[in-house]
Amino acid sequence: MFKRLLTLCIFILLCKITFGQEKKFLDKNSLVQFSGVIVTSDSLNPVPFASVIIKNTSRGTISDYYGFFSFVAKMKDTVEFAAIGFKRAEFIIPDTLNDMRCSLIQILKPDTILLKEVVIFPWPTKEQFKEAFVQLRVPDDDMSRAQRNLDKRQLAYLASILPMDGSMNYRNYMDQVSTRLYYAGQLPPNNLLNPIKWAQFIQMWQNGELKNKNQTPNPNPNNNKDDEN
Repeated sequence: MFKRLLTLCIFILLCKITFGQEKKFLDKNSLVQFSGVIVTSDSLNPVPFASVIIKNTSRGTISDYYGFFSFVAKMKDTVEFAAIGFKRAEFIIPDTLNDMRCSLIQILKPDTILLKEVVIFPWPTKEQFKEAFVQLRVPDDDMSRAQRNLDKRQLAYLASILPMDGSMNYRNYMDQVSTRLYYAGQLPPNNLLNPIKWAQFIQMWQNGELKNKNQTPNPNPNNNKDDEN
């Protein structure tokens, strides 16, 4: 009987000590490990790199790529969640925790901001812009340079010396491949004995078209630099 009474007294004493420690540890100013995940309200996708800051302080952290965060806070702290494109949210850590940990799944709602159209003019009003545009005087040297650059002979010369780009080379190569596939198993046509082609060749020879094609003179060789500008 004495042993039972002694055991009961020891058990009550231990319970009081444990309760006192828990009471002291879970005080309102006690530190807790505050962690959780931040997700979107529409699809529950994680919100990466969102700021998790205790309000009116500089203490906090940033969520990782998967929206997870974890840091040390106090009870009754107001935690503010913020991310670009989402509305801000707040959460107050309760002071009725029975453990030193607090977990949370925070949902952020999208925040869409529509900005009005802004039209920027170098003049205060459209009427002043129209008047200035009508009275604009283009310098003579710029006008003469533009006329030389738009000359038909100059444009023809530039077109004759312009090399083929990648698209044109690719098209030429594909045309050759298509021709080989079309005449596969047979001889391709030969215009050596074609009287129509010979007649066209003689006619072009008499008109001097072959000489113009082979030798395209530079219409303005001394002003290449000005034309390019």
